[in-house]
Amino acid sequence: MSKFIIAVVMLAAGLYGGYWYATQQRGGEPATAAENTAGERKVLFWRNPMNPAITSPVPAKDEMGMDYIPVYAEEEKPKEREVLFWRNPMNPAITSPVPAKDEMGMDYIPVYADGDSGGDEPAGTVKIDPVTVQNIGVRTARAERRTLARQLNALGQVDFNEERLARLHPKTSGWIEQLRVDETGVQVSKDTILLALYSPDLVAAQREYLVALENWEAVRNSSAERMKKSTRNLLRSSRERLELFDVPAHQIKELVQSRKIKKRLHIHSPFAGRVMHIGAREGQYITPKDELYLIADLSRIWVNVDIYEDDLPWMKIGDKAEMTVRAAPGHVFEGKVTFIHPTMQKKSRTMRVRLEFDNPGLILKPGMFANVVLHTDARPDAVVVPSEAIIRSGSREQLFVVRAPGKFEPRPVTLGVSAGGFTQILEGVQPGEEVVTSSQFLIDSESKLREATAKMMEAMAADAGAGDMGDMSMDDMEMGDDMDMSDMSMGDEPGGNP
Repeated sequence: MSKFIIAVVMLAAGLYGGYWYATQQRGGEPATAAENTAGERKVLFWRNPMNPAITSPVPAKDEMGMDYIPVYAEEEKPKEREVLFWRNPMNPAITSPVPAKDEMGMDYIPVYADGDSGGDEPAGTVKIDPVTVQNIGVRTARAERRTLARQLNALGQVDFNEERLARLHPKTSGWIEQLRVDETGVQVSKDTILLALYSPDLVAAQREYLVALENWEAVRNSSAERMKKSTRNLLRSSRERLELFDVPAHQIKELVQSRKIKKRLHIHSPFAGRVMHIGAREGQYITPKDELYLIADLSRIWVNVDIYEDDLPWMKIGDKAEMTVRAAPGHVFEGKVTFIHPTMQKKSRTMRVRLEFDNPGLILKPGMFANVVLHTDARPDAVVVPSEAIIRSGSREQLFVVRAPGKFEPRPVTLGVSAGGFTQILEGVQPGEEVVTSSQFLIDSESKLREATAKMMEAMAADAGAGDMGDMSMDDMEMGDDMDMSDMSMGDEPGGNP
């Protein structure tokens, strides 16, 4: 008995000595159990080198014979995401509450609760690994507020100012006895005598006026008010007839003073301008349908330009314009937009816009071609994104908004005008949001695939809910005594106990 006690005392002394030595080596701190096992770090579990989602509590090998990778306690353990369910990789409508394999041996894909399931996200939202984002060259930019301004360049053609264009026709038939202005292109002043016309109707109108004038003078001092009134009315109507025949006022005055009928009556220019056309010559018999002169005032001219349909949102009446012509190198003419035609030209699919310019020195000639720059009004405080960010599919316009690193949301937008490489966003994006400007077509392909998959799942779920499967319960399924729930999980999962 005493030998047994002695042996126990010696063993206790040896253990205390070992503890004291270990404490001295660690600076007075006791060694942990993990450090006493050959100085190795504590292993929490082992992870599949090809699929980190597969773990094992003991060392194992995968199907290719590769060793599982140990995960140590002192390493920062990644936050494990909550798995809602597993989805069949070939048929997303088939799900499982536990890991499983399909008929081809492919692992079901986990659907996590942190947003990959897409429950609270718009359809088509794409999540891409940051490494892949860098590899495919995704670049982004932020929506911002800025002032959009644009200059439109167009080819114009100088034309007559139709508001300052006169076509002279006689008011009665007759003969041209004297043609005072007989050269095309001559500059004439206002009231310049153009020609002298003999007309029997004008001679008769003068005679009637003289007779009415004599009758009025005869009864002017009479007490017969009724006669005076009728005579005065006759005089007034005969004078108006002369005026309607365009007899100038100075010739009517001469007629009253001389009391002699004039054989020739003059036709005057209505304003200062250039004679562009002469339609008759001396001795010619003319009627009211004959055009005698075409006179144009070229001091202010029109310029017509054709604008494409896409540029019409920028245009409005009153916009400033600058013009240059080859006939006046170095000279810049300044004008403005005065009219926008209401119809589109069918062949060219353009809209005609009229500009008006002053023409000092009559440098600009109708028929000239001109280079025109239209200065449109700026659009202040517009929400814009780079134009290359817009995906135009024909039926709608959209872009991708960065919701988180590697997560992209498709966003339909309403577009405004474009200028300087930027496009105005009227609706869909707020200032400060980050949008994708390159490789968005690759993201769009993945987005459409995910959106189609989600719609297919909804349709299949609706069909399944309407069918007989909705009446089935787990109580109707009989399970054998030798069946275990573990048989529903992944088959020969590495890491199982041998």
